[in-house]
Amino acid sequence: MSRDDREHSYIPKLKTLFAEGRCDRREFLRTATLLGVSASAAYAFAGKIDKGAVVPEALAQGTPRKGGSLRLCARVRETAHLHRTGNVPTSNLARQMVEYLANTGVDNVTRPMLLESWQPSEDLKTWTLKIRKDVKWRKGGVLTADQVIWNIKSVLDPKTGSSVLGLMKAYMTVDVPTEEKDAAGKPKMSSQLWDANAIEKVDDFTVRLNLRMPQLAVPEHFFHYPFFIVDPTENGKLGIGMNGTGAFELVEYDISKRAVMKARKDYWGKGPYLDEVIFVDLGDDPAAEVAAQASKQVHSIVATNPSQLPILKRLPDLDFYSVGTGATVHARAYPVKPFDDNRILKAMRHATDNDKVAEITFGDIGTRAEHHHVAPVHPEYAPMPPFKHDKELAKKLLAEAGHPNGIEIPIPLTVSNNWTKDVATVMIQQWAEVGIKVRLEVLPSPEWNKVWNTAPFACGDWSHRPLGVMCLALAYRTGVPWNESGFSNAEFDKVLDQAEATADVEKRRVHVKRLQEILQNDGPLVQPLFRKVFTYCDKKMKGFKMHPTQYIECNEIWLDA
Repeated sequence: MSRDDREHSYIPKLKTLFAEGRCDRREFLRTATLLGVSASAAYAFAGKIDKGAVVPEALAQGTPRKGGSLRLCARVRETAHLHRTGNVPTSNLARQMVEYLANTGVDNVTRPMLLESWQPSEDLKTWTLKIRKDVKWRKGGVLTADQVIWNIKSVLDPKTGSSVLGLMKAYMTVDVPTEEKDAAGKPKMSSQLWDANAIEKVDDFTVRLNLRMPQLAVPEHFFHYPFFIVDPTENGKLGIGMNGTGAFELVEYDISKRAVMKARKDYWGKGPYLDEVIFVDLGDDPAAEVAAQASKQVHSIVATNPSQLPILKRLPDLDFYSVGTGATVHARAYPVKPFDDNRILKAMRHATDNDKVAEITFGDIGTRAEHHHVAPVHPEYAPMPPFKHDKELAKKLLAEAGHPNGIEIPIPLTVSNNWTKDVATVMIQQWAEVGIKVRLEVLPSPEWNKVWNTAPFACGDWSHRPLGVMCLALAYRTGVPWNESGFSNAEFDKVLDQAEATADVEKRRVHVKRLQEILQNDGPLVQPLFRKVFTYCDKKMKGFKMHPTQYIECNEIWLDA
């Protein structure tokens, strides 16, 4: 056995923690696979201890059938660069043509995809990545280390503007001053690879990452939805005829209307079984999507709206799929007046009745959150005393901030024209009860997508991530592209670095608890709820699995006769 193939020394302790009940099944599977144990071996060990299922799998659906055209209600959006993809719908279109180094499945366990395997060093600072040798580009040739390295460098280049930088910044880059100056005359900061050998080509099918600090979640970061492995000669372009390693070819691309993808006959992986996939974009009207499904014009609505649930329940010939997630809706604010005084947002958090917001807006598919973006489904979630809904405390905080008679927020709360508007409306009503007056600004989706991370005060939704620390790194780490509130807290950044670098489950949870406390006390958000994601599919649509992030992988789907 070579040095690179040895079992990581933490695995025996992890097995002991799991056997003693100090580590749950989800965290055991997640950590073991990240440390290089195959998913099948990890599941085999877990099965000896606990026979319980992790999440619902696909319904029993028989042998795949070839042929047919799958029609889905799904948004057809554009992106200037696939590495800058900022929403799940765009990624769902692109993922049919281009793929990822790894894949985090419906069980939240990450497995190799374009990679054959990975192996971390004992200190988690060196990761050896083995690339599959049978991956074929649609336009010819096999995937190579040079192409993988180009993609990694692209997502880490600040000029690209990829949110992947938020996940990998701490361990792959360092901050450097630029020639530009800020308002105070100080140099603006950027980032660059921390070392010339941070990304190393070992051979044509092996890449080695040499990290600045330990990191356990490297493979999970590979499946963050902008981290597509694209053809370097196309520089991240999404369009008709684009090259890719995926199961389909994009042959029609009419933004905000429809996209058509034809199956590849030489695809290297599983499937495809379908002849074609058609995405039909019906805009912001949930009723139009339901009408399309009721009339069998489409087989499924990919991103189902909670308001559609009562009607879809009554339709015949549909199968229901659902899973609990860390998907959420929150209001957040830049530190501009009056939000430069954190007592204002803290008062808004205490004025919000999270249980009531979840009940009114999401019903059975909503659960209360605690204003720190880490969900109970996340393995490192640290239980804390329930956050107190306290109107009197909210009023006291306002008075201490110089507003004893309440405050009228001068900046409108910007939302998109979907379920976030319903959540924002309920919160605004509750804030008014303590004297906080807020106006609502509703934008159509195309306009919202332009301002979601630049509007000074906004209420938006965040998709599920397999880890709480991934949410925290993307949304709250200082200076990263998706830090939509401009939040900057030196202690938070330091503790987040420590949490990401810690393999030990119990020790990592201690760090995460501190991160949760910081956001509850000083954070830029009001976060009332998490929600399940769900959809209904035509009974003829087989092979579908409900992914917590609402990803859809059409190469695995087939249509029954």
